[in-house]
Formats: sequence, structure tokens, C-alpha cells
Amino acid sequence: MGSGIARNLLRAGHEVAVYNRSREKAQALVSEGASVAETPADACREVEAAFTMLSDDAAVHEVVLGENGIAGALRPGAAHISSSTVGTAMARRLAAEHAALGETFLSAPVFGRPEAAEAKKLLVVAAGAQSAIERFRPLFDAIGRQTFVAGAEPWQANAVKLCGNFMIASMLESFSEANATLRKSSVDPHLFLDVMSALFGSPVYANYGRLIADERFEPAGFALKLGLKDVRLVLEAALEMSSPMPLASVMRDQLLSAMAQGQAELDWSSVARVAARNSGL
Repeated sequence: MGSGIARNLLRAGHEVAVYNRSREKAQALVSEGASVAETPADACREVEAAFTMLSDDAAVHEVVLGENGIAGALRPGAAHISSSTVGTAMARRLAAEHAALGETFLSAPVFGRPEAAEAKKLLVVAAGAQSAIERFRPLFDAIGRQTFVAGAEPWQANAVKLCGNFMIASMLESFSEANATLRKSSVDPHLFLDVMSALFGSPVYANYGRLIADERFEPAGFALKLGLKDVRLVLEAALEMSSPMPLASVMRDQLLSAMAQGQAELDWSSVARVAARNSGL
């Protein structure tokens, strides 16, 4: 995801410095015009905006607040733009830490798989100070096809992202259960996929439905273990808001079942195997 975002920023004419904990991934962008930094702090000392795209709260904490992290290294007027899928509590902490240092913080998580990042087709959900969002909107335009503003508090964008991923997870479970029943009914799941694609007209349904119908779960566009992390985070956000999400609890257990069967690194659409096993397939 980060590589696709960086490439599109380069293609839009921006100067881009990159840092990755696995240096070889950052090095791959040098031929496209990026410079490689030794630490997160080195990557962002002279920039106007520092994007982070990381796997979870712990990784964000390390890169932003850890030794040689982003916090405190940004110059006056520069912003940290967090595109990672993290919890609402982490987003509030980041906002507070940056504010204490006199730095700007925006949450701007995105919807889309790695191929969407490469093709500049991400949906960007931004939240924070309106003036900062407008200032950096050209960066959002460079990496995505549409930007939505969730609110004045950065964590509100994370709430949208987590609830959106919950919606996708729920769709995966629905497809998984339907797929298992159709296979036992000797009906071609691809026929069902065509019907549902015509009914809903959604590329998300079409793309994930095809992965399930084809049982093509490798290579993972989004690892199942990260899907479990996101469902856990949406349940934490729901607890903060005293808002029951019973289906999210079901999804947590289905993803846990998949994890127990060694599917952590498979695409999260492989949750279909849970329904298949439950059906005796």
C-alpha cells in the first residue's frame, strides 16, 4: 500500500523521501525518483507532509513515537498524515502527542487493495483541521480517486475506516456462507457471483466474490490476521461509543477460527474456508 502511494506522489511531481523497516522495499523506489532515509525522523525533517502506512497500532507507535520517530522531527507547519488502519484511541493519542509538540496531525486512512493504490483508485477518508485538509488535498488527489472529509477530529476518519472494513468483512462472511450452500447444492458459485454482481453492481462484491468462488487466497492482498485486527478495533470503538455490534462479534470468532487453522497470512477472503469446513466440505 505504501509503495503504491509513494509512486503516485512521485508521478504527481512531488519530491518523496521513503523509509521502511525492511530497507529493500524502500530501495525499490529509488529508480522511480525517491530518496531513502535511514530513520523515520530523517525521512521527514524537511518535508511538508509525512505519510505513514503501517500494519497496526504497535508499528505506528514505534515509527511515530519511538526512538528516531516522526514526532518532534517535523518542521513548523508540516503535518503527519496517518493512512494506517489504527484504533480510534491510537488516533487520539497521536493527535495529542503532535499537538503538544506544535505539529499538525491528520488521519487519512484509505479504502482499496494494493492494486488500487498502484492505480490511484483509493478512496481517502480524511479528518482533522479543515485548513490542513484543504492544504494537503492535492496530496490526497495524487493518491486516490475521491476524498471524503469525516470531521474535525482525526479519530473520526479512523471510525469510518474501521466501520467500512467491518462492512467488507460482513460481506465476506455472507459470500462464504452462500458459497458453501451453493457448492453443496451443486450450483456453480461463479453463476451466483454473476447474479450478485448484476444485483449489487459493486466492484467490491465482484472482486472479493471472485476470490471466494475461485478459492484464490494467495498471494494475500490483505492478510487475514490484519482483518482480525480491524474487527477487534471496530469492537473497541463500539465499546467506547456504547454501540452494540453483534455481527462484528461473529466476524471476530470466524476470523479467529481461520487463524486457528493456520490462515493468518492468507487473504482475509479465505474466511470462506471456515464456512466450508462447517458445511463438511
